[in-house]
Amino acid sequence: MDSDDQPILPRQPMLKGENFSFSGVSGTRYDNHHYYDEQRVQDSLHWNCSAVNMLVTPCDSTLRSVSNELASKIAAELETRLSMAARHRGPRNNYCSLDLNSNAMFEGRTIDCLDVWAMDMLEWTDCPEPIVSDVGQNSYYDSDPYHMRAYYIAPCSDAFLLFVAHHVKVYFSEQKAAKLLNTKSCRLILPVANEKTDRLSEDIYTGGFSDYKAFAHVEYGMYPLSSSVEKQVAPTSHIIVTDAEIAADKCGFDGAVHRLTAKTKTLFLDQHNRRFIWGLTIFSRIIRAYVFGNDDIWVTSEMNVASAEGRRAFIALLVDWSLCSVDRLGFDPTIRYVQGERVEDTYLEIDVHEKNGGMSQVEHCTYYSKRCVGAADRLTGQHSRYFVASTDLGTLDIPEFLIKDVWTTLSSDTHESSLHKVFQGAFDKSSEFNCSFSHFVSTGPVLISRGNSFVADSTATAFAGLPNISKAREHRRTVTRWAGNMISTAADPNQIVVAVADAMAALNAAYIKCQIIHGNINDRAIQFQKTVDGVKGVLAEFDYASYTGNSTAETPELMLFQSIRTLERQIPPKTRGVSSREYVNAPSTRLDDWENILYALCILGMFGINQAERDAYPKGDSDYPLIRSLNSRSALAASRQKRFHMNKAESFYYNIAVIIHHELLRRLVVDIHRVLFLDPRFPGTEFGDGERDPLALRDDFEEEIVTELLRVVERYKRDALAALNATEPATVDVVKVSAGATKKRKSSSVQATLPMMTRSKTRLQRREA
Repeated sequence: MDSDDQPILPRQPMLKGENFSFSGVSGTRYDNHHYYDEQRVQDSLHWNCSAVNMLVTPCDSTLRSVSNELASKIAAELETRLSMAARHRGPRNNYCSLDLNSNAMFEGRTIDCLDVWAMDMLEWTDCPEPIVSDVGQNSYYDSDPYHMRAYYIAPCSDAFLLFVAHHVKVYFSEQKAAKLLNTKSCRLILPVANEKTDRLSEDIYTGGFSDYKAFAHVEYGMYPLSSSVEKQVAPTSHIIVTDAEIAADKCGFDGAVHRLTAKTKTLFLDQHNRRFIWGLTIFSRIIRAYVFGNDDIWVTSEMNVASAEGRRAFIALLVDWSLCSVDRLGFDPTIRYVQGERVEDTYLEIDVHEKNGGMSQVEHCTYYSKRCVGAADRLTGQHSRYFVASTDLGTLDIPEFLIKDVWTTLSSDTHESSLHKVFQGAFDKSSEFNCSFSHFVSTGPVLISRGNSFVADSTATAFAGLPNISKAREHRRTVTRWAGNMISTAADPNQIVVAVADAMAALNAAYIKCQIIHGNINDRAIQFQKTVDGVKGVLAEFDYASYTGNSTAETPELMLFQSIRTLERQIPPKTRGVSSREYVNAPSTRLDDWENILYALCILGMFGINQAERDAYPKGDSDYPLIRSLNSRSALAASRQKRFHMNKAESFYYNIAVIIHHELLRRLVVDIHRVLFLDPRFPGTEFGDGERDPLALRDDFEEEIVTELLRVVERYKRDALAALNATEPATVDVVKVSAGATKKRKSSSVQATLPMMTRSKTRLQRREA
């Protein structure tokens, strides 16, 4: 492949033919990743935004002129070819196909691929009567008798892309030969031949739309200019630029949006360098383009391919996609896939910019990663990603750092990083809890190139010109020392028990010494490190932490792990249905953190403590309690559901505990639930008539409850350590950080290094056997 034909960045975020897979990703956060909050999506949609088309317009003035010129030339050529195809076809109901292998003549010349594509497009763009083929009638009758079946539209839309891509390739090849334009500024947008998505009779996205004749799904990918202009074969998900959902008519439009949203959520999960995502819906001859941001979805006005104006608008969009910078396609140029000679040699380059004083003093450091331990599995929100990384390619297999990539509305410089420093100051090396908190290294905004300068990436930068941005978010990366494992990747439930006990003991110490509560304990907030004694838990994720009595203005996004108190603070007063206001208005306490950990343990127990278990367990909704959907329901519905589950021992056990697969975790959550909710002084969670909320009564005994909870987990920890020591080697290899692994970092950023504890290879192989 000619290096000059590569797109604009020196190392492309997407590479043709790559097969880069991450191991250890913590799955889909235990809910069906095809499900989403339909009402939230409807509220986020901004219709008929003309500025959406401007979002993808090339920044460079030369490319912008080229884009306009090229789109006009392609549109004129298309109209000419469609006219010739219409004359060749004759009467509209006498369909005549074209074959490049035949000797047919077209306007006095042999036909070419453009003629074939034009004939395909003609049947889509200009067909006032039903088309009949050997598979039967391809149109069905409703309010408009001439709407086409979705699976018949798919190859026609593909022909449209191939027609545009052909002209893009020819134009830039000519420019390259004349040395008038750098072809690194160009790529081809081509339809993808994906076995799963081409099986249109199988609905793989949602059971709600099972009529395969009403819907079709296609993908469009980004390829180097040197690629052949044809449907590309089976690429990885990382090269997908956009998804298109095709519905036969307007009656299926809502279904197409539903399917597009579900697929977009999957793309955020799979594409670890995606800032935002483009999407398309096609119903009959109407095309709409979508931009899925963090909290908003912007939609273009209709592009009707039955009109020359609509075809010109769609061509302009495709040409802009071919010429714009990759960040305008929604990819992150600061996270780059680098493909080695072998698949296992593929890795990521991640740029981290650390502020040293003002924005004028920014230090750049490149990290390398082969593993994502937490993917952006949400359609909306922070889109948090977690990468284990090294500063040296030679230490990729023993990473030292954890990089959190997040779009936050909180000021990390004054919040999370300051709390890390508080912990490091409060618990010195002599302290029992010295290594119980994730060790802070650096934080800073993600910087995006704009011409000859860099700007901080944010919603204002990414979506400049788009209306109604719901939240101002800043794109940031925080680097901490990597303890070794996420709690959601444990191989043994005993490891989880020890890690939880250590983390909660450290959190209690942070409260006593610093008056800090966590506010967002979930499956990513607890890490664990393997030591000579077995396992040690490490507490992380302090972006929602706060000082006692001062809850953060933001609330965690995952309702699945939120306490009832946190949920009910989000409910408008008129819809709370709470007899007493003193509980729901009260700030969070340590009991909310314990409630978070109870839910986290329940979810791990029900859905699997690691990815292998999550893949093996059944996926049907009937196999799980209603807590499965709490992540996507309203705060009111979620709080009521949790009050129901937590109210009595019977409701908790038969709705949740009985479904936990590991006996050890089942016993632990039953004991935590008993102490947290079933004390005779504040029984259950139901509201009393004219009385204080039982959960408000619980606050009166906070110190006693926390003390008892610490006793419970400490007892389980002792048993778990004994079990681990009985089944695992008594010693482990301690891998120390080499000098070369940190030589690129400034000395002030490298403080006491936490040793990485791993089993020796021989013992690991013996255990797996």
